[in-house]
Amino acid sequence: MPRAPKLKFDRGTLILHPPPKGKAWLDYATWDDRVEKFRIQAIHYRPLVEALKADNKEIVDEAREFYNLELNTVSQFEPYPHQAEALQAWKQAGRQGVVVLPTAAGKTYLAQLAMQTTPRTTLIVVPTLDLMHQWYAQIESAFPNAEVGLLGGGSRDRTPILIATYNSAAIHAETLGNRYALQIFDECHHLPTDFFKVIAEYAIAPYRLGLTATPERSDGTHRHLDTLIGKIIYRKTPEELSGAALAEHKLVQIRVKLTEQEQIKYQQAIATRSKFLRQSNISLGSLQGWQLFVQASARSPQG
Repeated sequence: MPRAPKLKFDRGTLILHPPPKGKAWLDYATWDDRVEKFRIQAIHYRPLVEALKADNKEIVDEAREFYNLELNTVSQFEPYPHQAEALQAWKQAGRQGVVVLPTAAGKTYLAQLAMQTTPRTTLIVVPTLDLMHQWYAQIESAFPNAEVGLLGGGSRDRTPILIATYNSAAIHAETLGNRYALQIFDECHHLPTDFFKVIAEYAIAPYRLGLTATPERSDGTHRHLDTLIGKIIYRKTPEELSGAALAEHKLVQIRVKLTEQEQIKYQQAIATRSKFLRQSNISLGSLQGWQLFVQASARSPQG
């Protein structure tokens, strides 16, 4: 009797062996001469499994280590209409996609709603340590019986709900990739960089939610969000929410005229910074670039 094909997770990729009959799965696989087996990118886990099921192919799934949770919330808040609409749009899109909402429009609460309706092990990725601790406090408050942990700033927890910085999640992407069914990316416009995108690429998470107020990037890499998380499935502007979910406001740009001496000092400072960036081979086009700039500046004798 032939062995059933096994799907295994291997440091951010999948190995399928022995190869099943049929051809649907071949769209996702490449032959790896080193191990003499077919290898698949972890991010293709969901469409691969769906293709095998549609082709009535049985496999032994040893790749996933994620599991269901019992998430009981104490929150009694009624979601705003835009939050309920965004949640519904995300569910209709197969629980994958990016939601674009302005600052203070309740993106964190939307994430809690997504977790309630998709109660599985969850990885939440945020840009800074401050935001990591803010999310930790809010998730612990919303789900007091859940085990919530941190990855970053010296913390290296292994918990069913894990809140990590982009930097730490990228460093540990090969080991995190099969442990979480739901990935939530706060300020997800930071994700499509060479360093950070492995968080999504090395993960088999079938459910993904991106949150941002500004998805577009000057380098054009925001187009990769479609494959890393999913397409933009809901969007509201500050003007559309003003007076309802957001207080009425207006943005005012104040231009400051520098004196001739101030202008000279400003140009000198910019020239010094630009020279330092070139010498250090650092680009400021991403959050990682700013982090490297600050770290390199601290180590530099020039300060």
